Amino acid sequence: MKAGVFIQTNHKQITGAVVAEHALRRYSSNNDKFDVTIMDMRDYPFFAEHEGREYLRDGVHRVWLNDDLQSFTPTRFLPPQLMGYEGRAVVIDPDIFAAADIWELLSRDMHGKAIMCRMRSGPKGLVDKCMASSVMLLDCAKLTHWDPETTFRRMFTFEQDYQPWICLKDEPRDSIDFFEAEWNDFDKFTTDTKMLHTTRRRTQPWKTGLPTDWRPAERFRLFPPAAWILRARRKLFGEYAFLGNYKQHPDPNQERFFFGLLKECLAEGKISETFLREEMEKNHVRHDAFEVLERTPDLPPAPTHPLAGLSRAA
Repeated sequence: MKAGVFIQTNHKQITGAVVAEHALRRYSSNNDKFDVTIMDMRDYPFFAEHEGREYLRDGVHRVWLNDDLQSFTPTRFLPPQLMGYEGRAVVIDPDIFAAADIWELLSRDMHGKAIMCRMRSGPKGLVDKCMASSVMLLDCAKLTHWDPETTFRRMFTFEQDYQPWICLKDEPRDSIDFFEAEWNDFDKFTTDTKMLHTTRRRTQPWKTGLPTDWRPAERFRLFPPAAWILRARRKLFGEYAFLGNYKQHPDPNQERFFFGLLKECLAEGKISETFLREEMEKNHVRHDAFEVLERTPDLPPAPTHPLAGLSRAA
């Protein structure tokens, strides 16, 4: 079976993407059965073409900024096309780190569905019924209608809203099934976690202390005045005004897991010290990263779950 894992990223999250690739390979005993591709949105010119233009997001006109932390998200619809609409693909965000063999997901029975994922948490899932496209298992042959560049361009003619696209609401509901939450564990790290998603942007472990460089949503159905305030803030003071800094992750084990993986990337030459220092200078990686690495314990050898070692070190 033709199979691939695709990690979406931009220039701001490239360190996370390299660490994510390392984790995928580290915990798989089936590495000869699938490829891993990092999809850097800078490699797709249609993003740069739309810099500074207005697009439709959740019914609101926003300005497209390639420098935003999450400007890569439309690339998650590229894998079927990149696979020639054949075989299986898993696509993940650059802040998702495997703790189990990804082949278990790639090779599972999809029961004839085109997509497998999980629901979003919080109001996005409960109220908006938004599906989490941050991790998807895809049967590429069933997704020949996916043409992400065309769909992306339609956001700027206001024919396509970003939010239903990213929430998979434009897909036939009977083409989607769900896998276990452990394959996309939202800031929850237990011995059952198969892929940890550090999804709360404000507490991503490698960003602690840096200025916030992501833009909050501007639609809150449960309390609309919050959206009005955020919209006024943006229009009066700028995209990132008053958003503060990244905070430390509340779970030290998640920080240790990430930095344990990063430590291995440095030791194996997947990331150089020079590259990491450059990323720190660009405010893409926290400024005390090397101090954190010095106090980070080694991870237990695979396939032992990382939490087994981290718990003892806590």
